[in-house]
Amino acid sequence: MGLRFFIWAGLQSKYRHSSFMYSKACELLQINRNPGGVVDIVEGYRVDGKMVSAKAFKVVLNLCKEARLANEALWILRKMNEFGLQADTTAYNVVIRLFCEKGDMNMAEELMNEMGLSDLYPDMITYVAMIKGFCNLGRLEDACGLIKSMRGHGCVPNAVVYSTLLDGVCRCGSMERALELLGEMEREGGNCGPNVVTYTSVIQGFCEKGQTMEALEILDRMEAFGCAPNRVTVSSLINGFCMEGHFEKAYKAIDKVVAGGNVSYGDCYSSLILSFVKFQKLEEAEKLIRKMLATGVKPDSLASSVLIRELCLEGRVLDGFYLFDEVEKFEFLTSIDSDLYPILLVGLCQERN
Repeated sequence: MGLRFFIWAGLQSKYRHSSFMYSKACELLQINRNPGGVVDIVEGYRVDGKMVSAKAFKVVLNLCKEARLANEALWILRKMNEFGLQADTTAYNVVIRLFCEKGDMNMAEELMNEMGLSDLYPDMITYVAMIKGFCNLGRLEDACGLIKSMRGHGCVPNAVVYSTLLDGVCRCGSMERALELLGEMEREGGNCGPNVVTYTSVIQGFCEKGQTMEALEILDRMEAFGCAPNRVTVSSLINGFCMEGHFEKAYKAIDKVVAGGNVSYGDCYSSLILSFVKFQKLEEAEKLIRKMLATGVKPDSLASSVLIRELCLEGRVLDGFYLFDEVEKFEFLTSIDSDLYPILLVGLCQERN
């Protein structure tokens, strides 16, 4: 009854289920534990001889998407014909995406080819899901081949498609191919031109392979293309330098980026503090945050909270409290983690005993 009501509610003209509601429905109706429920509801409609709209099927398919039920979603897609309904591109995209996430690219390809038999054509959403699926399996040739296939279907690739492919190539560690793809994007420009997400993916790829100097060259290339770095870009570089123990290079990279006027010292230094903590360089992190406080540079709440918590976990509760008190005087802890207060309180009580 709960599932029937949820589907009925999704059919109302002035109402549309949000992604949150789909999530809560899967939780409350235990769709994951009883995936056969979505099959039974459709079978029940057929047995009762009820007229079912395409919109109702989409509500059920979206439930399958939220619950990651690829096989059940495929069954529901096939059932639409029995109700005299034709699945559209949106319905196919839901099922294709589920099989891509599952890693069953053979079925995903079969479904994409099947669309053509129904006078449907893959759209940008279809291709992005397929590219991600192929890249997740390391099938880069197939992923790259989809770019050519897109053009053949009159679906012109844009920066989103290229960035998806580039991110997958970087995650596979094929940095030489990533540079070739990046160059292709830069030459095409326009809607295919690389953006900050594109460049950041390449920088992250080089940093993860321990090639931070190559990553720094991408930063120069990015700025030459007229694309400004953001905090994520800088954080990737900083993390790479800290992982290799090149702290001075991290500071120089920060100076270079801040000079461009797009990222502040506060954001960059806060990212550096997080990297110091991550690689257990608490002394460097403490020195940096005290330097920031002395010069009026604002550390963000995350960096401050993480460092203070780490000091407490190291048994240095008093040091953590004094740093907390110092930062609080500058009114920098506007959104400090709420669980930090009990950690400090318990630690101070233990210190007193």
